[in-house]
Amino acid sequence: MKYPRSYHLYFSPGATSDDRIAISTDSLINTEIIITEKMDGSNTAIMNKGVYGRSHGDYTQNAWDRPMWDLWNLIKRDIDDGLYLFGENMYGIHSIEYTKLKSYFYLFGIRSDDVWLSWSTIEEYSYLLSIPTVPVLFKGIVKSDSELRKLVEDLSNQPSALGGLREGIVVRNANEFHNDNFSTNLMTWVRKDHVTTTIHWTRDWKPSKLIR
Repeated sequence: MKYPRSYHLYFSPGATSDDRIAISTDSLINTEIIITEKMDGSNTAIMNKGVYGRSHGDYTQNAWDRPMWDLWNLIKRDIDDGLYLFGENMYGIHSIEYTKLKSYFYLFGIRSDDVWLSWSTIEEYSYLLSIPTVPVLFKGIVKSDSELRKLVEDLSNQPSALGGLREGIVVRNANEFHNDNFSTNLMTWVRKDHVTTTIHWTRDWKPSKLIR
């Protein structure tokens, strides 16, 4: 199963007519949440048998996915059957050129069969596999929709933790949840006009650079 389509928070300015909008944030209120930076990369899944792009129709063979296969070769024996490591592939520059990348892959979710693992478990895998998570901007509990909205909008006005613009924000339940409930446990905020790549991106793409 590929990565589910994320619902936008109802106040996300980058939502388009093709996007799905969450009409309520009630499921994220008065429960522990994690707010992370939404990075401008390629959604990628690594499992013990190979590397998938967003479609999951077949293993990816794109040139900008080569570092993902290098990583897979290092960790494939440590990934159990049914476990998917989801993250942002940052090797190819999209709309934002980051200046403080320390890795080409940033972990943001792990699914075990039909269950999305808790953020604390993701951090354990991050440590054990030496894979960074996407930047964490907030951990805690908010008590109202207005408090959540102010927090998200304040964080969205800050620059990226990895240098450059901040594309967006991801708010998720810090605990584990079933894939059937994905849309009520994870929501996104995206800045207006966040996509500036063209149809020629796959032909003209450039690799990003890591800081040492």
